[in-house]
Amino acid sequence: MEQTEKSKVHAEKGKTLGLLEKIKLCLLRKQLASTTDRKRFDHDFAISTSFHGVHNIVQNRSKIRKVIWFLVVLGSVSLLSWQIYSRLANFFTWPITTSIEVQYVERMEFPAVTFCNLNRFQTDAVAKFHVVFILWHVVSQVLHSQEISVNSTGYKESIDFVASHQNFSIAEFIRNHGFYLNNSTLLDCDFFGVPCGPKDFAHVFTEYGNCFTFNHGETLQAKNKVSVSGRGLRLLFNINQEEFTDNPALGFLDAGMIFVIHSPKTVPQFDGLGLSTPVGMHARVTISQVKTVHQEYPWGECNPNIKLQNFRSYSTSGCLKECKAQHIEKECGCLPFLLPGNGIECHLQKYYNCVSPILDSIELKDLCTVGTYNSSCPVSCEETEYPATISYSNFPSRQALKYLSKKLNKSQKYIRENLVNIEINYSDLNYKITQQQKAVSVSELLADVGGQLGLFCGASIITIIEIIEYIFTNFCWICIFFLLKIPDMTQWSPPPQNHLGDKNQIEEC
Repeated sequence: MEQTEKSKVHAEKGKTLGLLEKIKLCLLRKQLASTTDRKRFDHDFAISTSFHGVHNIVQNRSKIRKVIWFLVVLGSVSLLSWQIYSRLANFFTWPITTSIEVQYVERMEFPAVTFCNLNRFQTDAVAKFHVVFILWHVVSQVLHSQEISVNSTGYKESIDFVASHQNFSIAEFIRNHGFYLNNSTLLDCDFFGVPCGPKDFAHVFTEYGNCFTFNHGETLQAKNKVSVSGRGLRLLFNINQEEFTDNPALGFLDAGMIFVIHSPKTVPQFDGLGLSTPVGMHARVTISQVKTVHQEYPWGECNPNIKLQNFRSYSTSGCLKECKAQHIEKECGCLPFLLPGNGIECHLQKYYNCVSPILDSIELKDLCTVGTYNSSCPVSCEETEYPATISYSNFPSRQALKYLSKKLNKSQKYIRENLVNIEINYSDLNYKITQQQKAVSVSELLADVGGQLGLFCGASIITIIEIIEYIFTNFCWICIFFLLKIPDMTQWSPPPQNHLGDKNQIEEC
């Protein structure tokens, strides 16, 4: 065995030596450049290169001038290196600039408006199932991070209710016994001079229960555009305080309507964006349109490759809902009705046993994050917002109160305590575009670097190629020198061979 291994080692060494021998014989055919040739090559390069200042160092006979020109070239190269480094360092910080542009148009698309009653449930239904407040608190966890007090009396009561009502559906309860929209709750509707009605609104579930969206993306009204500022959507609601009630003990003390103005392509988001209007008031809302365009990573935090399954356009709120829905459906095998998707609806027992713990886990482990490029739901690449200015006046006036009392066959007190008048108009037929732009593009970087090369050294791409050719030629000479000296340094001597074999190897090379 040892002899076999030794023979293999000798064979490998023989192959290596044979290869080195062939390389050496090949290189011997080419004469190595002499010291004089290399000096002449360096001199020719120095006097012919387009790199300014180098030929002055070589051609000047005065040593003082040579030193001066050497210092000038060295200083120029130093400044050039510093300038190029600063340009590259600035470019790789991915700087951006923000431009604001105002576009004037003849016609503008009207936004979607989602309306909700601040009183979410009907009085009779709540009297029969008063535990619905706690149940709704648990169900609405999927929209906002909320804590459930396990030691509270309401919690224990809701657990007993769930155990005794296995087939109870909170979604059906809200749909059937929450706020509804018909001719008795929507007394008047006018969109740009054209009458509208409940059929022009789409139902949607939010944290306020039953809500209704005008100018929804799937409705015909979404195709209409406003052509005159100061006119838009005018609505008169009857909130029916006696019929709808919420529990004051839980902090629901207001009476009126709450609404949010958003793009027809996105879902309504009330958190921090809702505008409320109390009863007995006329709310005049003046809106403007602002479009924001974000740059993609690394200049910005936008990721254009993310697509949503249940929404036509991307939004952080829609993405966050889908993210929660995916985790809940994967772990619990069902889907809360407040989240998008086509999964099986979770029954109440699932909310307590599975959905609530999963939501806590999502919050603790940061499984659904918003904002940066690496987060689950980064900022959208393009979004449309509608900043609003709202003003109020008493509604109705004394004369109008008498008129409405006769028209609706209701008492004047009822009119004061139940009617809400809302008017939403554009201030001007223009919109602002706030756009992030790359502060330095690749072409601008190349132009800047080229300018620095020309300013300090009079160099160009041709000059760089000349320098690369000069370095490559010297590198090849160095490699040839070492390859010829390797056998001598390793004290290697070629095995004796006849002249015929040497001749054949040279011919092969």
